Amino acid sequence: MAMATSQVKGSGWPRRASNSSFEGKVVQNQSVTINRTVNLYPLTNYTFGTKEPLFEKDPSVPARFQRMRDEFDKIGMRRSVEGVLLVHEHGLPHVLLLQLGTTFFKLPGGELNTGEDEVEGLKRLLTETFGRQDGVKQEWVIEDTIGNWWRPNFEPPQYPYVPPHITKPKEHKRLFLVQLQEKGITTNFGTYLINLINIFTFLLFLYLALFAVPKNYKLVAAPLFELYDNSQGYGPIISSLPQSLCRYVFKKSTFYVIHICITKLHLFLYFRFNFIYM
Repeated sequence: MAMATSQVKGSGWPRRASNSSFEGKVVQNQSVTINRTVNLYPLTNYTFGTKEPLFEKDPSVPARFQRMRDEFDKIGMRRSVEGVLLVHEHGLPHVLLLQLGTTFFKLPGGELNTGEDEVEGLKRLLTETFGRQDGVKQEWVIEDTIGNWWRPNFEPPQYPYVPPHITKPKEHKRLFLVQLQEKGITTNFGTYLINLINIFTFLLFLYLALFAVPKNYKLVAAPLFELYDNSQGYGPIISSLPQSLCRYVFKKSTFYVIHICITKLHLFLYFRFNFIYM
C-alpha cells in the first residue's frame, strides 16, 4: 500500500506543487512575460523646448523612392526604426507624434546606417530628433519590439507581413516601445522638501527642456482612442498602435502632477515674497 502511494504522488493532473521548484520558476517567469507592465507618466512631467529645423533627406515623395531604388541596388533592403513614446493625460495613454503641416503625422525615428544595430540606431535617431541643446546626454530605454512592417515595392504601401510573392522586400521597418524616464520632480516626499529648500538648483532643473523639438515640427500627444481604426488620419502603422499596445498593462503615475503643481506654486510665492521685501 505504501509503495502504491509513493508511485501516485506527484503524478497525474493537475501536477502536484511539491514536484520541484523549477516548475514554479517557469510559471512565475511566464506570468511576468504575459503580464508585461509599462510605466506611464503624465505629459506635464516633461517640458519641451525648440531647436533648429530638422529637414527630411528628400524634397518629395518621388525623390525619396528614387533614392531608395538607387540605394537598393548598392546596399540592398533599407532598414528603418521608429520609437513609440507613451505618456498619459487624464489617465488615458497617449502616443507622442511629430506633426508636419496640418495632416502629416509620424513617429520619431528614421533610417539606419549600413550595419548599424537597431537599438543603438534608434537611440541615435531619438537624440537627433529630441536631443537637448545644453549638452546634457539623454538616456533612452528601448523596452520592447512592438511591430514589424515591410515595404514590398518602391511605393508607399507597407504591410505587417511579407507578401508571399515578394522575395526581396525594399524596406523593413521595426517599431520599438521606448520607456520614458520619470523626469522632473521626484515623488519621494523627503527629497521633495530638500529640493524646495535648494530652490535655485531646483528651478533650473524644473525649467530645463527635457525634449528639444525641431521648429518645423509640432509635438502632439494623441490618445489611443483617436488613433484606433483611423488610418485615414494617421496612416496604417500609427492607427494600428492601439492593437499592438493592448498586450501591455499600463501603470500610471497619478500623484506626480500634484507635486508639480504644488512646487510651481511654492516657487511663485517664494520669488514673489523675496521681490516684495528686497
